[in-house]
Amino acid sequence: MNETDPNNPVAVALELERLRGTLEAGFARADGQLALLVQRSDQTDKQLADHEVRLDTLERSRWPLASIGALTAAVGVAVVLWESVR
Repeated sequence: MNETDPNNPVAVALELERLRGTLEAGFARADGQLALLVQRSDQTDKQLADHEVRLDTLERSRWPLASIGALTAAVGVAVVLWESVR
């Protein structure tokens, strides 16, 4: 019996050990890639949360268009009244 004979238990054991090593290497590589994807996802979540906070701050600090229109109208009425009194 030689090492390439499928009935040789030593050949079968060697081939199974090679397959085991190949599978372990493949799983280790896949595990590393999944860990990297999880890390990138966490970073993206942090950036998204930061952008949400910044956007909320900008929205709270801006004047709404309706308020600007009302203020402009009030100033216009005040100017007209001041001109008519003068």
